[in-house]
Amino acid sequence: MRTNFKLELSKIISEFSLEILNMPSPAEKIFVSTPEINRPGLQMAGYFEFFDEKRIQIIGKSEESFLRRFAPEKAEQRLRDLFSRNPVAVVICRDLEVGEMYAQIAKEYGVPLLRSSESTSDFSAALIAFLSLHLAPRITRHGVLVEVYGEGILLLGESGVGKSETAIELIKRGHRLIADDAVEIRRVSNKSLVGTAPDNIRHFIELRGIGIINASRIFGAGAVKLTEKIDLVINMEPWDVNKAYDRMGLENQTTEILDLKIPSLTIPVKPGRNLAVIIEVAAMNSRQKKLGYNAAEDLLKRLGMTDDEQIGDATSKPVDPF
Repeated sequence: MRTNFKLELSKIISEFSLEILNMPSPAEKIFVSTPEINRPGLQMAGYFEFFDEKRIQIIGKSEESFLRRFAPEKAEQRLRDLFSRNPVAVVICRDLEVGEMYAQIAKEYGVPLLRSSESTSDFSAALIAFLSLHLAPRITRHGVLVEVYGEGILLLGESGVGKSETAIELIKRGHRLIADDAVEIRRVSNKSLVGTAPDNIRHFIELRGIGIINASRIFGAGAVKLTEKIDLVINMEPWDVNKAYDRMGLENQTTEILDLKIPSLTIPVKPGRNLAVIIEVAAMNSRQKKLGYNAAEDLLKRLGMTDDEQIGDATSKPVDPF
């Protein structure tokens, strides 16, 4: 797992339509390496003990009005103290008219100076989300990612178990494909993973006996999606008659990806099973559990089986393959 990703400043400028007030070198050669940002109010007051020059500095109305309280010479010195630390970039929000002093100091110290028309809070929130996505730790897993009833379902399993065929059936039933064969998974926060397809294989599916197809061309643009949060992992494996599969749904299985535990199920595959329907039901059941309803627990309560011993007996019965 790589964590040292970088993002060209030019992509940030393009994404947020930023006005360039000073650019010491081509924006494609200036890189941002952290999703964290900073509003340098403390720095303008003279406190630099924990200053991180890797963060983009955001100047809004509060910082600018604070600076105006000083005499021009002192205000200029405070700005020099900030820019002399060589932050990766400084962005002025709300289209504030800051005068030539900012641009001159930025040029002198070789610091990119940009301006946005957005409010400081809105721009900061959007920038953090954008950086968190593009700089997130990531890993590529062999599998299929589909959206089923609004749930991101990651299908894992050995090659040839039927993941792509199941994805095709789900697409025909109105659901959407995000990635086939290789799923690029990013940890965008401490609670969520987002999956997408590598650019060069996006929307393509491999079907044994047919070859490569383009799901977007065959089923339409509504059959595909660029990214999706991963809500449930389904491990598909050939049916093993000697293995006891969960029949009640009381066990809380998880699969760990990028140090996050994602709810998971193991679905045995055998001829005659309609996997697309099973996955649809799994997606709807996952949503019900998020809303606080567990059908297995409800059934056991109705049967009067509320203690742990009775529940354990119910879940330990041998598996009937039929």
